Amino acid sequence: MEVLYGLHPVEEAVRSGTRRLDCVMLAHERKDARLQHLAQICRDAGVRVTLESRDQLTRVSRTDAHQGAVALVRERAFLTIEDLLEPQPATKAANSNGEAVPMHHRFFLALDGIEDPHNLGALLRTADGAGVDGVILPERRSAPVSSTVAKSSAGASEHVRIARVTNLVRALEQMKRANVWVLGLDQRGTPDYMDFDFRTDCVLVLGREGEGLHDLVKKTCDHMLRIPMAGKVFSLNVSVAGAVVMYEALRQRSRPAQATPKPAAPPKPRKGLGS
Repeated sequence: MEVLYGLHPVEEAVRSGTRRLDCVMLAHERKDARLQHLAQICRDAGVRVTLESRDQLTRVSRTDAHQGAVALVRERAFLTIEDLLEPQPATKAANSNGEAVPMHHRFFLALDGIEDPHNLGALLRTADGAGVDGVILPERRSAPVSSTVAKSSAGASEHVRIARVTNLVRALEQMKRANVWVLGLDQRGTPDYMDFDFRTDCVLVLGREGEGLHDLVKKTCDHMLRIPMAGKVFSLNVSVAGAVVMYEALRQRSRPAQATPKPAAPPKPRKGLGS
């Protein structure tokens, strides 16, 4: 049994329906509209709700940052690479006019040794917002998808499709065999991320905080993209860098491919004096 805490993580766990919830505990001292709204969502979903003291919620969650909401949930069942590569219903994004536009190409995120749970949570939140089709995490050298990650992701971790793999390089090679381009992010790479056409099946690979991608992972990448830096600092925080590239991919993928312009017809010879 795992513990989730915080209003957003608990609500999204109920909404997602991906995990069985044993019960949701709410602080009886808090009687505001947000907690009442969460209680109603739980009742609508058939989830048992109990009222407890704040001190009891703090003991169960081992933190006082629970916001008056704690859930006991079954352990998460992670997917496999085969699961991620299975065709999914076409996802849609909104164009500049607010119209739904189908995105035909798959876009995945792979994380090579992200050990800070707050960075992992921020990346999962962005992945959900940017319409990423799945996230790949290695079993070793990676922060677990914990209650801290759920809180940092504002509950988005309950919606993102996550595969845990024993060997990230092998998983990326498997994706390449499925015609998915592997794109690493590195400040010494080329081209700039804005110059790459993301309207294809691809997986973005982000490396460790401060150290970047492992050498074997780099060698597996088909392209190494970079984010140009105009200031004195050499690179961005990994969660910020990932957000920049994921939303550029979303922007490109939500726009229809531009038709190749037809070549202009050669000008007709002009008739005039002397012709």
